[in-house]
Amino acid sequence: MFCLEDREQMPADADEVAEAEHEGIKVHTSWGPKEILVENNKVKGIVFKKCLSVFDEEHRFAPKYDETDLMTVECEHVLLSVGQSIVWGELLAGTKVEFNRNGTVKADVVTYQTTEPDIFVGGDAYTGPKFAIDAIAAGKEAAISLHRFVQPGQTLTLGRDRRNYVALDKSNVSFDQGYDHSKRQQPGYNKTKEKTFGDTRVTFTEDQVKKETARCLSCGATKVDEYMCVGCGLCTTRCQFDAIHLEKVRDLHADTFETMPIKVAAHVVKKTGKILVKPFVNR
Repeated sequence: MFCLEDREQMPADADEVAEAEHEGIKVHTSWGPKEILVENNKVKGIVFKKCLSVFDEEHRFAPKYDETDLMTVECEHVLLSVGQSIVWGELLAGTKVEFNRNGTVKADVVTYQTTEPDIFVGGDAYTGPKFAIDAIAAGKEAAISLHRFVQPGQTLTLGRDRRNYVALDKSNVSFDQGYDHSKRQQPGYNKTKEKTFGDTRVTFTEDQVKKETARCLSCGATKVDEYMCVGCGLCTTRCQFDAIHLEKVRDLHADTFETMPIKVAAHVVKKTGKILVKPFVNR
């Protein structure tokens, strides 16, 4: 396998690279194709040229090569995987939709609404090549925007979850042991499935499972729902960073049925009805 990027830049998961090398696949970095050699209408080899850099100063794809540093590899088959792009054709012709330099569509980061108010976008057409789960998440958020857009008087932004993840700064935190210094366990390989399309990885051993589960921070729930939190305080005792505290800031009174969430209000109405009917039933 050959790729333009060096080892640090190559867009591949480290575990998958290690797995490929375990199967005997050689990964050659910083090489780009120059010419495919053909003899009698059949591939006989490919010429590679050394890639010096992949992106320019503005991080745009603009590879530079050393045309004098060449390598010829004999082969019978060549499989090209050079990324993907979007061919819009006339699909958005006549609209106000704006495009980025790489062909993706410009849209709001929260609502996925484009510069054409009734056109929404998501997935690779918006982010470029990314994980399938990101496209699924974008589809759900875009569905919320579409539903609100067709309902008169609705706003696309009120109450939306921006899902901005901010990593914990652990540069000035030191632990003698625990999650931060525990290595992730690696699965073993089933040699009987090598050279096949079957998954060569095997499940963890009992000892590996114990070590891997011991890496858990046991920090409790990662999301606080104001309608589900009962103030038990368990999260304050589990957080080893002592970052969670419960403090009474004001007195709260029960909401009226009109302002309660639908599920909560329905339960309260049902409960109240039972209380009112009970005296008559006892008679």
